[in-house]
Amino acid sequence: VQLQASGGGLVQPGGSLRLSCAASGRSFSNYVMGWFRQVPGKERDFVATISWGGDITYYADSVKGRFTISRDNAKNTVYLQMNSLKPDDTAVYYCAAAPVDNYSSSSAQYEYWGQGTLVTVSS
Repeated sequence: VQLQASGGGLVQPGGSLRLSCAASGRSFSNYVMGWFRQVPGKERDFVATISWGGDITYYADSVKGRFTISRDNAKNTVYLQMNSLKPDDTAVYYCAAAPVDNYSSSSAQYEYWGQGTLVTVSS
């Protein structure tokens, strides 16, 4: 599975962005998808994950109620809608695919990773 993330950019605090991750290769619908983020010098942190069919989602506490993960299996794409953005959300965001059941917040279970897209929240 090849993953291509896009949609990052500069946004003011309180603003919104929608990240997209387009997949190609093996059957997209067979994979749990996730979003992670990383600040330079720190570990990569879990953000959100979604099950094969999109019926199960799970979020990090830091983004719950502000971010929404979704997927369109017909378009081989997963999205991350980010609202009420804060400066602490500034990071490189990565999408990833895991051949597991249900969902996963563990980066170790994700086999395929996109190249990352930078989100900067600043006034």
